[in-house]
Amino acid sequence: MAKIIISYLNTLKPVILLFIVWEISSRYFFPDQSLFPPASQVFKCFCLLVSEGLLFNHVKASFLRVAAGFFLGACTGLVLGIAMGWNEVIRSNISPIISILYPIPAIGWLPLFILWIGINELLPVMIVFICAFFPMLYNTMTGVKSVDLSLVKASKMLGASEWQVLTTIVLPLALPNIFTGLKLEAGMAWRVIIAAEMVAISTGLGSLLMKGESLLRVDIIIVCLLILSLLCFCSEKIFLLIENKLTSKWRNPDA
Repeated sequence: MAKIIISYLNTLKPVILLFIVWEISSRYFFPDQSLFPPASQVFKCFCLLVSEGLLFNHVKASFLRVAAGFFLGACTGLVLGIAMGWNEVIRSNISPIISILYPIPAIGWLPLFILWIGINELLPVMIVFICAFFPMLYNTMTGVKSVDLSLVKASKMLGASEWQVLTTIVLPLALPNIFTGLKLEAGMAWRVIIAAEMVAISTGLGSLLMKGESLLRVDIIIVCLLILSLLCFCSEKIFLLIENKLTSKWRNPDA
């Protein structure tokens, strides 16, 4: 237990040093602290936003949008990725369309979606959907395609059906690629939801960021950015932990 605590403290050393340098720099080297508030003032702002319930409400709004868009995009990308990786006919017919649409940034769809569906709760969900869909599709397709064909042929020779081969051999072996897509999506989803909320939505972290800018409250802006960073980090770590849990026996057969 002591080793774990020491390990965490060692990991936090650079972060603690950063906050110390930030506090000293703001207080002694910046004459206008309203443009670069010290860390202590940002912490007070964070506590105020929490006590008033504002931060929780905005984070909750962003979280629900990210969760909905992420789930829909991941599921759609997973299903289509499996189909394209498993079936050559499907892949050859859909790949050209995907190749045309994939280079378009998720936030680039925002003006079109505003015209199509208007400014409502569906708008940021659709932006997150686009963000989540393509990485999931490509990573899943790559994982399915990269499975050793000799394993597939051997299982079929032993009498396994197409469905059995897919569910018991192909998908388990493709899991590392699938989780790579999930981890990529997890961070990107929070980045695009902020952009969507800054442009068109009245609630959420992006909206709170814009309110801080309009009020010239740099401390509010920094609080939002720090919360965003923490949410991105935690989202990616959650999928990393799930991946390690599911694949640990394969990496450590003796465990």
